[in-house]
Amino acid sequence: MKKLLACLLFISGNWLFAQEDRQYSVEANYFYGNIVEHSPAISHLITHYPEGVLLSFSKKTFGAEAWERRYNYPELGVTFTYQDLKNQYLGENYGLYAHMGFYFLKRHLLLKVGQGLAYATSPYDPDTNYQNNAFGSPVLSTTYLSGNFLWEDIFEGLGFQAGISLIHYSNADFISPNSSTNTAAVNIGMNYLLGHEKEIKYVPKEEEGKYTEPVHVNMVLRSGVNSARIIGTGSLPFLTFSAYADKRLSRKSTLQAGTEIFFSRAMEEYINYHAAAFPEGGTTGEEDAKRVGIFAGHQLTFHKTSVLTQLGYYIYYPYERFVDQVYNRVGLQRELYKDLFASVTVRSHGANAEAVEFSIGYRL
Repeated sequence: MKKLLACLLFISGNWLFAQEDRQYSVEANYFYGNIVEHSPAISHLITHYPEGVLLSFSKKTFGAEAWERRYNYPELGVTFTYQDLKNQYLGENYGLYAHMGFYFLKRHLLLKVGQGLAYATSPYDPDTNYQNNAFGSPVLSTTYLSGNFLWEDIFEGLGFQAGISLIHYSNADFISPNSSTNTAAVNIGMNYLLGHEKEIKYVPKEEEGKYTEPVHVNMVLRSGVNSARIIGTGSLPFLTFSAYADKRLSRKSTLQAGTEIFFSRAMEEYINYHAAAFPEGGTTGEEDAKRVGIFAGHQLTFHKTSVLTQLGYYIYYPYERFVDQVYNRVGLQRELYKDLFASVTVRSHGANAEAVEFSIGYRL
């Protein structure tokens, strides 16, 4: 997961300092909310109302590149969060994110999404903090979403915003336990526009015309480590081989469909454990741990970086007790050189994450 943060910050850093005409903003928000009880397993961890701060540094875009004009001149930046989860077992979390913000309603509504890593001060410990079944490790993957009504440069660069936020913490099943938390909150804060005295004009949007590409074939190798969903078994490697076709419909959107085969040491460990610990349950230990899936997806492109969303189904899954048969994948993809690309994605079954996948692929 440290590689995930490094990748995100590298991408955002390139965007932050890539242009000559620059204008930056800083934000400070206080938030107050509640941990959503997405599972009865975390009910004992919801005792009070969490609060914290979000601090952001962003670069405005003005259309110097075509993709900026397509997305109504978004902003790119980094965000730091501090959250007191108001529970003696959960403690406090510190997060660092790369974020992207999109403007609507004449730039008075800002929708922001951030992805990064968090540090949990009170993770699970079998001796001293076994009650914390939400965070099985001190380092967590974290995502935040926010929607704010925004007024900038009201007086000498100072502005105001207020809205709602959702903050998610999980180790993506890197190690058990991993029940995760989701905090829904309201927030209010101030912003300051650096360089507000300079007038930087937007490059006007132009009609780009229709754009398509023929069908391409992609080959991808995905790997990483995850847990067998059994406390004490540690982290185990996995491999996934994916092959899929894509059809680019526009400069923004590409449709995907394909198949993949999964090899999981964690699933093998899960089968062996249940065969030994619960022989009356029908698990023999000889079950096949491989899975074959088919999936369809969408790729939303921002210059060389894309957001991936895929929905899949295991058509070959002889041992169906490990996870649900329907899965989804969400993450970021970055073009490295021509048709060579890398991605960081989370594969989940509903809200139940199975693994963070680090991938390398080639588009034929």
